[in-house]
Amino acid sequence: MKKLQKIEIINLIGRELQDRMKFVEIDGYFESYGIPTNHQPTYNSKYVYVQEVLPKVKDEIILEMASELGIEHPAVSQIPIIKESEATFWKPGHFKLFVSHLASFKKTIGILKKELEKYGISSFVAHEDIEPTKEWQDEIEKGLFSMDALCAVLMPGFKDSNWTDQEVGVAIGRNVLIIPIRKELDPYGFIGKFQGFQAVGKNVGQVAEGIFEIISTNIKTKTKYLNTLVELILLSNTANQAIERLKALEKIKDLPKEKVEYLQDKIVENENLKETRFLNPFNKIAWKYELEGLSLKSFDKEKEEDYDGLPF
Repeated sequence: MKKLQKIEIINLIGRELQDRMKFVEIDGYFESYGIPTNHQPTYNSKYVYVQEVLPKVKDEIILEMASELGIEHPAVSQIPIIKESEATFWKPGHFKLFVSHLASFKKTIGILKKELEKYGISSFVAHEDIEPTKEWQDEIEKGLFSMDALCAVLMPGFKDSNWTDQEVGVAIGRNVLIIPIRKELDPYGFIGKFQGFQAVGKNVGQVAEGIFEIISTNIKTKTKYLNTLVELILLSNTANQAIERLKALEKIKDLPKEKVEYLQDKIVENENLKETRFLNPFNKIAWKYELEGLSLKSFDKEKEEDYDGLPF
């Protein structure tokens, strides 16, 4: 990439992040790429902050960020950009996990997919998610170029399959998190540096929880996953759905206080969450951070604030 192109792309990234994120979210986004966030900007401006940090970052990371943000520029055009509307197999608003596995293990993987949904993780499983009328290879490519992370179920025969090795290769090329699941086969080749999660002797639920713990703590995914989970709680259609997602939030280590404050502020906007069986477990989290918590009356207060001062 030429120097002028890099400057142009950083400018576009700066404008995009300025519109879409708060300072703390930009820091989290940078951390997911391993970019230091201890810089003090010349002015109190998100745009200036981005402009002063990114010139020191490697070109390939700049291009990947631009691709992920959907920025249009000739230097970015060679990187496949898959819009969420094109990859229809992902559950809307969920963290996107591509599961690379052998066809012989598809039944168990199908169960794993359902378990992961409890954590707000949508899995792409080729044998389930590709419609018979669509070109299967095109759909797999959409999954690979829109995923947030890849999970490779390593078992005898995995590295003999051209498809699974290519799927892992795309993940390496995109620098996304790779989670090796060790089922009688250790990580090898380019993924040999990853220790992997030992699945032998564990049930599907335990494997799903292990994947959740890796995603929620790894520097490449923890910020995006947390933001995703928080928004899923706020958009829940039922109290049961919200409670399930809240259980996942409770398991996250080092949960930032600002995320709990954000939840407390926004929960009252969703009437589906106006139930004590949801509010009680949420308040246990809030009290840990010395926040007041919520009651059923909190929702009534929100209504008054919404309409009392509304001009006719």
